[in-house]
Amino acid sequence: MKEIFEYRALLIELVKRDIKKKYRRSVLGILWSMLNPFLTMLIMAMVFSSFFKFAIANFPVYLLTGQLIFNFYSEATGTAMGSILENASLIKKVYVPKHIFPIARVLSSCVNFVLSLPGLILVIIITKAPIKTSVLFSIIPVIYVLFFCLGVGLLLASVAVYFRDMFHLYGVLLTAISYLTPLFYPKEIVPKEYMFLIDLNPMVYFVDLFRDMVYYGKMPTLDEHLNCIFIIIIALFIGVVTFNMNKKKFILHI
Repeated sequence: MKEIFEYRALLIELVKRDIKKKYRRSVLGILWSMLNPFLTMLIMAMVFSSFFKFAIANFPVYLLTGQLIFNFYSEATGTAMGSILENASLIKKVYVPKHIFPIARVLSSCVNFVLSLPGLILVIIITKAPIKTSVLFSIIPVIYVLFFCLGVGLLLASVAVYFRDMFHLYGVLLTAISYLTPLFYPKEIVPKEYMFLIDLNPMVYFVDLFRDMVYYGKMPTLDEHLNCIFIIIIALFIGVVTFNMNKKKFILHI
């Protein structure tokens, strides 16, 4: 942590670079952060709302509250995975704390998430969804997801240096996780014999927490918070330990 603080200026520049790189040569620029989830929601709402219109009230808001959190996780961990390899030239030339590269990717994804929130606000206004005071605390699950992504990102960045096929495997895994997360369907329709798969999916707990505050307008229980914190501790422990064990050998494989 001390090294990261000392190199905070570089961390900020890396975050800025990632954001500029994403929207470079784009006519609409950062507006795509808002438009992309909004347009995706529009298409998925048209496709799935007829299936779940009786089970889910205000399907567009239900969908978007799950989709935004999952997109944050997907982008943050996916980009963090390649952060060491993509900065190989810099790592070989000068000493830089290697943690800073996956952390920068996660933080830039967090900025993109924040930029996408006007799309959610717009949908809430258009659909006339009720807004309750619990929405003021929705920053809490976002912070939870941020730290969870840091742990997973550090782990993936370490593995990808030695095992390049991880990029392909993780794409498949992300697809499986997305279908095992109730993004566009209610959890109640999952047969009891398959519910254990939902319960084993860590993203379900973060999506539920954010959705409770924004969509249902209720404050989550202490147990729900503790479940998320427990998952974060495990992810950070595994990610940090794996990264620290291998970071000195990265230069031999990049």
